[in-house]
Amino acid sequence: MKQSILHIAILVKDYDQALDFYVNKLKFELIEDTYQPEQNKRWVVVSPPGSNGVTLLLARASTSDQNHFVGNQAGGRVFLFLNTDDFWRDYNRMVSVGIKFIREPQQQDYGIVAVFEDLYGNLWDLLQLNPNHPIASRSL
Repeated sequence: MKQSILHIAILVKDYDQALDFYVNKLKFELIEDTYQPEQNKRWVVVSPPGSNGVTLLLARASTSDQNHFVGNQAGGRVFLFLNTDDFWRDYNRMVSVGIKFIREPQQQDYGIVAVFEDLYGNLWDLLQLNPNHPIASRSL
């Protein structure tokens, strides 16, 4: 049997605002942006550049309960982990476009890592795993 996780939904306040952040600042690729009139919503999917794995589904919050979780999808913990083949290239570019890092780069046993916020406050790790890390061969 073979299975994979296809999408992770992330709640956003506004599709275009979220697309501006993910596509223009993080440099993610826009995979799909399809209007669904029967539900008055858009199916918006983005992916890190060069990735063929899990994608993000940008899901506009449509109820007050959902709005409560925009920017706090993991209860204040790091929610998503963006692995890169060149930490310093991506870190410096992200800083130059105004992405806020709340934990500065640190060398850890598993690689280099820094924590940044997305446009709503969800926490992300930007990391470059050491080549001998067990997940490194699966991630890029």
